[in-house]
Amino acid sequence: MSSLFDLKGKTGLITGAGQGIGHAVALAWARAGANVAVLDANAENAARTADELDSIGVRSLAIAVDVSDEIAVHEAVQQVDSELGDLDIAFNNAGIARGEVPSVDMPAEWWRSVIDVNLSGVFYSAQAEARVMLPRGRGAVLNMASMSGIIANRGLLQPNYNASKAGVAHLTRSLAVEWGLQGVRVNSLSPGYILTPLTERDEVADKRAEWISGIPLGRMGTVDDLTGPATFAVSDSSAYMNGHDLVVDGGFVCW
Repeated sequence: MSSLFDLKGKTGLITGAGQGIGHAVALAWARAGANVAVLDANAENAARTADELDSIGVRSLAIAVDVSDEIAVHEAVQQVDSELGDLDIAFNNAGIARGEVPSVDMPAEWWRSVIDVNLSGVFYSAQAEARVMLPRGRGAVLNMASMSGIIANRGLLQPNYNASKAGVAHLTRSLAVEWGLQGVRVNSLSPGYILTPLTERDEVADKRAEWISGIPLGRMGTVDDLTGPATFAVSDSSAYMNGHDLVVDGGFVCW
């Protein structure tokens, strides 16, 4: 059974791997045997994560990249594929939140910046990954969506974030039906309320107790709660899963 989740010999790429969920998943993939490229907008965080991966005994590569920069993303993926090995698996995780103002007052730049990173950045990343995966007829891509793409979170004024994540989920389905017959699976991961720098920021401090009260499991998730699903989604154990949005939210959307 353990071989189903084994990533030994695979080359992986994770965006936004310098902290939070991406960092935790990078460690999990490395412990499962994968060599992992760490892409992050913060070069120092990327290098720190790569050092941790090296200490596990796998190969790593740290690249500073802004996922909203199409050319930089494509160059980074090409670098990973040539220096770390043929790309097998990818987690397009990089994302931001920006707002907490009524929609009628939201500056257009706030809207664009979130869409540029959370949605366009995922597309640029998946597109670049597919360009090296499709000719080989194999690969697994996991895109970071969110519970916020399914529901409108009570008390959170974030139409830019919600729309970006709903877009990721449907982008994932679109890519899955296009690339499936060519051997590349595409799925998305939709976390609920997870303790990360995004949910621990000051603007939402007064909302955390309310969130917990609405979670059937009675707690917010941790980044470690997502490492299993994120490994499953790119491993052989999910070989017949394609175009699926994997919701990991403690049951929040059941209400």
